Amino acid sequence: MRAFVKILPAFVFSTVILYSCSKKGDSSTPVTPPPPVQNGPDIGFYLTKADGSVLFQQQASLTFKTASPTGPIITVDSTKTYQTIDGFGYCLTGGSATLINHMSAGDRQSLLSELFGTDGAHLGVSYLRVSIGASDLSDRVFSYDDSGTAANPDTNLVHFDLGEDKTDLIPVLQQILTLAPNIKILASPWSAPVWMKDNDTSVAGTLQPQYYKVYAQYFVKYIQAMKALGITIDAITPQNEPQNPYNNPSMVLSSAQEADFIKNSLGPALQTAGLSTKIICWDHNCDQYSYPEDILKDAAAAAFVDGSAFHLYAGDISALSTVHNDYPNKNIYFTEQYVGGPSNFGGDFDWHVRNLIIGASRNWSRNVLEWNLAADPNYNPHTPGGCSNCLGALTIASTGTLVSRNTAYYIIAHASKFVRPGSLRIDSNVPGTMRNVAFLTPDGKKVLIAMNDSGSPQTFNIAYKSWYVQLALGAGDVGTFVW
Repeated sequence: MRAFVKILPAFVFSTVILYSCSKKGDSSTPVTPPPPVQNGPDIGFYLTKADGSVLFQQQASLTFKTASPTGPIITVDSTKTYQTIDGFGYCLTGGSATLINHMSAGDRQSLLSELFGTDGAHLGVSYLRVSIGASDLSDRVFSYDDSGTAANPDTNLVHFDLGEDKTDLIPVLQQILTLAPNIKILASPWSAPVWMKDNDTSVAGTLQPQYYKVYAQYFVKYIQAMKALGITIDAITPQNEPQNPYNNPSMVLSSAQEADFIKNSLGPALQTAGLSTKIICWDHNCDQYSYPEDILKDAAAAAFVDGSAFHLYAGDISALSTVHNDYPNKNIYFTEQYVGGPSNFGGDFDWHVRNLIIGASRNWSRNVLEWNLAADPNYNPHTPGGCSNCLGALTIASTGTLVSRNTAYYIIAHASKFVRPGSLRIDSNVPGTMRNVAFLTPDGKKVLIAMNDSGSPQTFNIAYKSWYVQLALGAGDVGTFVW
């Protein structure tokens, strides 16, 4: 050993001695543990105040801490999950598309990027509804086959053509798809071609049984024609508001008629054509939830039905949970709600956030759609007898100038920017008047949308795991919190 040491370099020998000494020291010197972690993750915070003084503006970040909270607590639990979210957005009516398409190319690109882009200040709108033929917010009534007559019906749909919608709607949709290629699109007819109806007019009336199979092929042709133009229709409803005979256009179907049409015509037609487009029934108010249940309890019809769609011009949003609880294997959607003009911003904003963004989501809806994306300062375009006070999320002059961003713009923004498609609703409690809903995004972020549904400022806490943060919201204010 002594000879071996002699041939070692001096620095190696020194290292061995130092190592030996350090080992002896370890046995008697206690290791000081790191200090406990006091803070959790930072929280992004976007605020809209009910008085309109702050509109979806980013606030200073908050930080979770381990300090014990005082006051009401919203506890977010990401281990308990509910429905998958498909998206948040608007109805791109024919009139909306006309106004947007009349903008200059640069202004149109800028606006669509703002709405459908997902980076920076963009809203990330991820779901759209369009009409099959005219809605009441088109500038005139039309279908995709107006050449037929009651005396000479076009039963082979030889003259089927997307016609009017090739001018504005389809070009705008195609531009949107360059920004949001995976956006989901739901399509709904306001009426069948009038020659298929028992009253031969665009208002009211019903679909004659001898045309059920022809009308089913009308849907097939529509889906195929849109696909040929690069537009995938994710889902259809057989009829917008099938119990509303007053709109123009409109058509009435009973639940028995809709079930018959779905199980014997529409469902088999889509299946035979190899189309995966979902069929969603009802597409009307929460006060008549027995209508979709009539369809879902018909096993032959339900086999073709993905779920039920709702509006909230009547009834209570809890009807969505009633249908979900009775038919938990079928999906729930919220597909329309308008803001009437001129808007009372605080009242309208709070009602829609409470009942739709929070309410529909907490009652199992996979989406939330506000009504028309854009209208001009006089609430045009609309058909004779169509909605004459529907305030768009945007006001765009007929000259193509963006005039304002309105109530529905901010309603959707609080969810669409952060709650991306594929997110899961997660558990959160509701302490007192602090209404809220929480989500877990595909990239693991937690999103809480909370509103102070009281008449005075409210201090409260957000709790996640062992962390807490305390903050305050004014009366009617809404915050989106992301961590």
